[in-house]
Amino acid sequence: MRRSLAPSQLAKRKPGGDGSEDDEDWHPEATPKKQKPGSESQSWECYMSPFRKPLAQLTNRPHCLDSSKHEAFIRSILSKPFKVPIPNYQGSLGLRALGIKRTGVRTALHDPFEEGALVLYEPPPLGAHDQLKIDKDKVPVHVVVDPVLSRVLRPHQREGVKFLWECVTSRRIPGSHGCIMADEMGLGKTLQCITLMWTLLRQSPDGKPEIDKAMVVSPSSLVKNWYNEVGKWLGGRIQPLAIDGGSKDEIDRKLAGFMNQRGLRVPSPILIISYETFRLHAEVLQKGSVGLVICDEGHRLKNSENQTYQALDGLNTPRRVLISGTPIQNDLLEYFSLVHFVNSGILGTAQEFKKHFEIPILKGRDADASEVERHKGEERLKELISIVNRCLIRRTSDILSKYLPAKIEQVVCCRLTPLQTELYKHFLKQAKPAEELKEGKISVSSLSSITSLKKLCNHPALIYEKCVEEEEGFAGALELFPAGYSPKSLEPQLSGKMLVLDYILAVTRSTSSDKVVLVSNYTQTLDLFEKLCRTRRYLYVRLDGTMSIKKRAKIVERFNSLSSPEFVFMLSSKAGGCGLNLIGANRLIMFDPDWNPANDEQAMARVWRDGQKKICYIYRLLSTGTIEEKIFQRQTHKKALSSCVVDEEQDVERHFSLGELKELFILNETTASDTHDKIKCRRCVNGHQVKPPPDGSDCTSDLSQWNHCADKRGLQDSVLKATWDAAVTFTFHHHSHEEQRGIP
Repeated sequence: MRRSLAPSQLAKRKPGGDGSEDDEDWHPEATPKKQKPGSESQSWECYMSPFRKPLAQLTNRPHCLDSSKHEAFIRSILSKPFKVPIPNYQGSLGLRALGIKRTGVRTALHDPFEEGALVLYEPPPLGAHDQLKIDKDKVPVHVVVDPVLSRVLRPHQREGVKFLWECVTSRRIPGSHGCIMADEMGLGKTLQCITLMWTLLRQSPDGKPEIDKAMVVSPSSLVKNWYNEVGKWLGGRIQPLAIDGGSKDEIDRKLAGFMNQRGLRVPSPILIISYETFRLHAEVLQKGSVGLVICDEGHRLKNSENQTYQALDGLNTPRRVLISGTPIQNDLLEYFSLVHFVNSGILGTAQEFKKHFEIPILKGRDADASEVERHKGEERLKELISIVNRCLIRRTSDILSKYLPAKIEQVVCCRLTPLQTELYKHFLKQAKPAEELKEGKISVSSLSSITSLKKLCNHPALIYEKCVEEEEGFAGALELFPAGYSPKSLEPQLSGKMLVLDYILAVTRSTSSDKVVLVSNYTQTLDLFEKLCRTRRYLYVRLDGTMSIKKRAKIVERFNSLSSPEFVFMLSSKAGGCGLNLIGANRLIMFDPDWNPANDEQAMARVWRDGQKKICYIYRLLSTGTIEEKIFQRQTHKKALSSCVVDEEQDVERHFSLGELKELFILNETTASDTHDKIKCRRCVNGHQVKPPPDGSDCTSDLSQWNHCADKRGLQDSVLKATWDAAVTFTFHHHSHEEQRGIP
């Protein structure tokens, strides 16, 4: 009978064996042949297959491991941290990874050693002993701007973000958390502030967000713009809450929901709201706290007594950023209000500031100041600058010359027409406003007289109704108008400035593809612009106070389009012109000046901005020898003060005294430019430009920082040259100044 050759059976049959032979002992050729029956012995050799291991013999005895080995094995398993099953994964596991506190040293949110990284904070280096001794949960980390933003920031913007971050985290002035972003228009203040907000909301040296909520307060016309800018630069990373209208209950509900948000992951961490809405709902916003508040167009807070200032000052937040391209507009006390809002107490009280800084500085700036007063004023000015510069950053638009085409600013002094001259003298003779001012009376009638003269400088049609009704100063003036005159139809030849405007538009339209922005302080003047455009068949759009916020954004976007057929954009300087981007045009005409230079500066900055591809021409039209030149001179004094304190220009000329600025109601018929006479220009001889000045000195002037005067031979603008030729044909003369910035 043939026996089984299974290994288990062979092991049992192997004499004295335990079935533990090695496989290599098995040799197939050595297998014995089966003996025939009847042989003397029937011996069997047992061999194991090299392909099968013997089965272990089963027993009922439990197999016990060494307890120390078991404990060591379990400890080795538990000591291994969780690893993401992705090769080379370096990201964070989140703040709440599987409900277990993170282990190990804290790391920065973004790589500080990456090329182009903007590092706002670098922890101090630790020695080997300190690294062993310090608590890992308290090790400070780098604060690095999100690469999505740092890649688009220009050098001056990177510097600005670092300055803002150091101010609001109290690293520049211990105990103070505010600052003023005073960059001129077009330098990207909005982008810098968005970068600051996003950084504070996401990280800090402690490895957690610095703040949980931020608030942006802006003019109503810019609420939508801020919302769009946040979306443009941050994409879907954040969802801001923009409140732009609605019922009182609805707004209160939204604001209460915003203020009640808590935690590390706030759904809507940024609130964008207008000054008007904030003032009306301040009670809701003052109940909680906000990590950061940013006030756009912050010069609205120049008066510490108004309701908006008081409402914002009552907000529970130490970190305050004020954005204003024109921090000084009228006087130093308004400047004090802005600094006091962001960093209370660093300049003392209002009375202390006025006594210690304002009075000595203004006396020293007066053209009639004594040497002692000038020296004292300069000393106090240096002291003020040294204090304020720790929380104020100011860069001029000259930086843009690296990125934008050239900008040429020209002040064009236009003579009055005979009709305007006669009406002007008639009014001064009847109303006698100068006598009232000399007596120190600034009455309502005086202010009304100023408005009437400004409108007369624009066009006689604007005061025609007053002549018909024979109001004070215009009795009998109706006889001066041409026979058959009707205000319903526009006659440009009756106004010196309107005549020049008509020439500029016609030459621009016929010789180039440029678009033009027309700016005025009066909607009545915009009505005249409309009549002119309809007469000349120019396509136009108009933006004034009657237009809704949503519609404004649409017409601006359409005008900036290359395919847009509109030639003229009419803008009211007091209807939200601040913040608008009108790069579709490269020529801007300021038809009348404003008492506040900030309004004019804001309006003139609409075209020379990021995205502009053409050389920009700015025309400021002034009626020669009239109140408009006096207003412009007053602007000059304010701008000189601003350049002293904010721009730190030490050599601003003292061209005229404060007493001269009171001569509002005097008509100078014999001058080509009353302002040019007062700046004591040394480049002009007999009305012509001379280079260099006869005495070899420079002609320094704070009049729009004019670099030189120009007659026809000195003009660089072909449009204005053609206008000059046309004006001479109509026995009309003007004097111009021009400034060139940027790439020549």
